[in-house]
Amino acid sequence: MSKQSIRPSLHLIFRFKKLIFKKLFESRNRELITASSIALCILILRFFGLLQPLEWAVLDQFFRLRPDEPLKERIVIVEIDEPSLRELRSWPISDAVLAQLLQKLKLYQPRAIGLDIYRNLPVEPGYQKLVDTYKSLPNLIGIELLAHKSSIRVEPPPVLSQQNQVGFNNVLHDADGKIRRSLLYWHVENQAHESFALKLAKLYLKAEGINPQQAANNRKYLQLGKAVFYRFQPNDGAYVRADNRGYQILSNFPKPGCRKSSQTNCGFRKVPLRDMLADKVPISWFQDRIVLIGSTATSLQDFFLIPYSSRLIDQVQPVAGVELQAYFISELISAALQERPLLKVWYEPWEWLWIFVWSYLGTMTVWQTQRTSKSIFSIIFSCLLLISCAYLVFLDGWWIPVVPAFLTFWASAIAIIYQIANMQEELKRSKEFLFQLINTIPDPIFVKNEKYQWIVLNEAYCQLIGYPKNLLLEKSEYDFFDKHQADAFYFRDRLVFRTQKALEHEEKFTDATGKTYLIATKRSLHKDSAGNVFLIGVIRDITERKLREENLQRTADELSRYNDELKIQEDRLRYLAYHDPLTGLPNRKFFTEKLQESLEWAKTNNSLVGLLFIDLDGFKQVNDTLGHEMGDRLLVTVAHRLSNCLRVSDTVSRLGGDEFTIILRAIPHVDVAAKIAQKILASITEPIVLEDNTTRVSASIGISIYPVHSQDMEILIQQADSAMYRAKHFGKNRLEFAG
Repeated sequence: MSKQSIRPSLHLIFRFKKLIFKKLFESRNRELITASSIALCILILRFFGLLQPLEWAVLDQFFRLRPDEPLKERIVIVEIDEPSLRELRSWPISDAVLAQLLQKLKLYQPRAIGLDIYRNLPVEPGYQKLVDTYKSLPNLIGIELLAHKSSIRVEPPPVLSQQNQVGFNNVLHDADGKIRRSLLYWHVENQAHESFALKLAKLYLKAEGINPQQAANNRKYLQLGKAVFYRFQPNDGAYVRADNRGYQILSNFPKPGCRKSSQTNCGFRKVPLRDMLADKVPISWFQDRIVLIGSTATSLQDFFLIPYSSRLIDQVQPVAGVELQAYFISELISAALQERPLLKVWYEPWEWLWIFVWSYLGTMTVWQTQRTSKSIFSIIFSCLLLISCAYLVFLDGWWIPVVPAFLTFWASAIAIIYQIANMQEELKRSKEFLFQLINTIPDPIFVKNEKYQWIVLNEAYCQLIGYPKNLLLEKSEYDFFDKHQADAFYFRDRLVFRTQKALEHEEKFTDATGKTYLIATKRSLHKDSAGNVFLIGVIRDITERKLREENLQRTADELSRYNDELKIQEDRLRYLAYHDPLTGLPNRKFFTEKLQESLEWAKTNNSLVGLLFIDLDGFKQVNDTLGHEMGDRLLVTVAHRLSNCLRVSDTVSRLGGDEFTIILRAIPHVDVAAKIAQKILASITEPIVLEDNTTRVSASIGISIYPVHSQDMEILIQQADSAMYRAKHFGKNRLEFAG
């Protein structure tokens, strides 16, 4: 199958890609984009305060679910209940009755007394007696109601105000009417005021050696013992742009349990006023404790809603104002003494990250399973995990976003479920269209999903592989090929999915009968409008072409090998043409060409060239005495000695017989040639061992220098040759320069 035959097939495939494969977003970014979008929407809802009621409701439920705390009977409430009012037959109670109550409490030696009743005006009879009682109780704290408008403000008892024994009992209502924050300080008309609860807590803690101080890590915060009370900020927790005037804190309301042998009398100990006046209460209940005096009568309507108050159907269980103050006091003292955790929140960026993480988990939970039953189980498990984690950290004093995380998780999960349903529907339509398209193409074509399974095949591919289509669909190569071939196919498919780039590769392919083909496969990646990813492969059979290529390659290899042999032969013949077969030195032909080249180079570079003619003295006698074989060995030895005396740039040649020449290239001056000649004479005259015979020879050397003696090559040769004969004539074993 030629390349021309496959081009129409590829053209149709690429047209198909332009028609239905649209890249909405990358698969690996699908979950991130969905999670980010959902998280952003939830954060916008939270920014406008639409989730506040739900987050408050979850927080309240956590308060109600928390286990009862061991009862610390450090606070006792003297309650003015309905039976006490009926017995006294008046409200407000007279100053005389209140003075009587305070005097009885003084005898019981409480650590602090809190009067949670407004007494800004005398209630005769007994006003003066009450004033005297106020003066005798340094541990008594009264209340006032602060307000910027004097018409709303309720003044404290004058005597207690003068003695700085007053605290405000203002409370902060959230939009749903509940109290989840408490005030420690408030400035009115540039004057600082302390809360009623803080005043009483300080009196109690003073006996424990604990005094208020500035926090070490931030001097703007109050510290009692090891507890640091961080100021409430407008966007803490679920709050959105809340009023944070004054020194507010989030209240981690304690949940006092029931007393031993009593399952009905739970919470703070309450003693009716009538029992106190009738001396029916043990002294041990009050000694070294905080005593709060306040109203619990229904008719007085001094009640508030806190997280423990229930709103099931129409049932509401508010707490009296005096009991609310007991909660505030208990929280402050427990934090200072037992390091009971205060209610803290994350910084906003951490809350945003937490919400995004759960949004992303929602997308991943559904996307990784993609099966309805598993998805539902995973979603339910994840929601339980979210609530459990939030509840556990709440027990440690942290209020983290539950509702936004829960909503983002569910919204992301639903969005991915919708996307998966859309993808599956689009996948079904795409598979039908793909099958209709590729079945009209004669080339073998396969389509795989992201699990590397065949989802669409044309008839040509089924015929090539030798298996029916219904057996191949939803299967992979590992079900039909040996592991080696399947691994190769998987590696290339994976490479295309990872790089998202087309890949054309040649590979082996074995059909159902065991016949092996050589094929070229073009793999490319495509997406439909729902983001489903497909790998489309187009195959052409290149078995015959490969066989022809192999034959051509073998022929080319044989020609290359033949050429190499010819080259070796040529090099050998060239070597023989330019070298002496006995000594391996260059011969006369090489010497002539090398001398010509050296003279041209010297002329260009303005340099000297030395030419030495050498003839051995006594060689004929050795040849005649020991024979020609020994003579040849002597010539080889002399050739080695001559080569060892020269530089790399110099050339030694044998002209024939016992005649040698040396070309000294680029010598700095004439004396260098003489020194080299002397070195040669000394080397040649050393004894030469030829088997069992030791012999000696010498040499006569004639020297000519270019351009000192001549610039003509022939003349230089003649001059060196003549000088060599003069050396022989003058006694041998010497050198002579050209005359």
